[in-house]
Amino acid sequence: MDNMSVLDRQYKEMTETPVEKLILRLSVPTIVSMLVTNIYNMADTFFVGRLGTSASAAIGIVFSLMTINQALGFMCGHGCGSNISRKLGNKQGDEAVKFASTGFFMSLFLGVFIMITGIIFMEPLLRIMGSTDTIMPYSKSYGICILLSAPFMTASCVLNNVLRYEGKAVLAMVGLTLGGVLNIIGDPIFIFVLNMGTLGAGISTAVSQVISFFVLLFMFGGDRTVSRLRFSAVSWDIKDILNILYTGLPSLIRQGMMSVSTMVLNYMSMPYGDAAIAAMSIVSRVCNFIFAIALGISQGFQPVSAFNYGAKKFKRVKRAFIFCCGLSMVILGVLSVLSLIFSGHIIGLFRDDADVISVGTFALRAECIVLFISPITLAASMMFQGAGENLASSIASFLRSGITFIPMVAVLPRFFGIYGIQLAQPLSDIISFIIVLPLILGFFKKINA
Repeated sequence: MDNMSVLDRQYKEMTETPVEKLILRLSVPTIVSMLVTNIYNMADTFFVGRLGTSASAAIGIVFSLMTINQALGFMCGHGCGSNISRKLGNKQGDEAVKFASTGFFMSLFLGVFIMITGIIFMEPLLRIMGSTDTIMPYSKSYGICILLSAPFMTASCVLNNVLRYEGKAVLAMVGLTLGGVLNIIGDPIFIFVLNMGTLGAGISTAVSQVISFFVLLFMFGGDRTVSRLRFSAVSWDIKDILNILYTGLPSLIRQGMMSVSTMVLNYMSMPYGDAAIAAMSIVSRVCNFIFAIALGISQGFQPVSAFNYGAKKFKRVKRAFIFCCGLSMVILGVLSVLSLIFSGHIIGLFRDDADVISVGTFALRAECIVLFISPITLAASMMFQGAGENLASSIASFLRSGITFIPMVAVLPRFFGIYGIQLAQPLSDIISFIIVLPLILGFFKKINA
């Protein structure tokens, strides 16, 4: 089947299928992918937590490093992916191949850069991220593995996002899910059976990332995708490169600010001991797991939004956004209530330490009260990015983990102690929601004009 016939079929599917059905079909595999990814991140926390409080805290420290890798990968992935969806919406298949190839090889280069730079400056980086003297040995063991797998991690983000933007979320799910399952199986083997501790957790994670990369790469063979990955198709035109970087900037901000905010959170938690760092790390993982459902739905919504925006079907864009937000809020609301009720038991699963449980329980309950409104900010950022509204998308991306959270977590502890640490994220979610509403209304007014 030639590219044009595939493109015609794709265009009809993305612009004529009811948006609710389309989002659900694209979201389910993406939600599975996100949940599996978060499960194997939580698996590291769960199994390493058996080694002690300092070891458990190290996973939270190095998570910032992993987030930097993902930030660069998502920048390239969303930057080229958004262009791919709009080009396919305009039936420009060759342009889609160009952006896919350029984004992929760009991500490989950035991953190698992160790997080399991170290894050279590992200890200073880990200090900045919040490692204490007792946490540092565990952070180094886990961090070296994450850095060695950085090129595969960044490139996998591009492969995953190109598949999603083409509406091939099931193919993306297969690659990510296989890697996640392998990490869950590998953790107890490397950590306990082979007695490798945090190094074993890092090796398990790195191996799963490499395998996931090659499975995702395999999906681009045959007639499974319109996009192809060819070095000969890479664009060296600075305008195309800047287009990818500028369009992907909101994703870099969204993921990068998550890394920065985690560093600040860890640093501000240091005066309260390793137990506080471990507790807030566990709370972040649990909330990220719940939030992964909203992220999966939003990522299912994003190609629908971008494709239909490119096809100038603006009513479908608005309808898809409302459905995405409503579905996410209902599901997160139910899960938040359950997490609030069983918060102490949830924290205790990861670390049986009275101090960790005490700090973590209050923080988790506070976040669960407001977590259900956070999908609106996320979906808005995705919608703006898919439409090429990069400034609005960047602002929305900055909100939850950046301009609202960092000042909160930096200032509130000076007045409220550990409570300031625990309340920073819930308060930033509320402020982000208030700020993003005018941006959403302004965008809808623009496309209705």
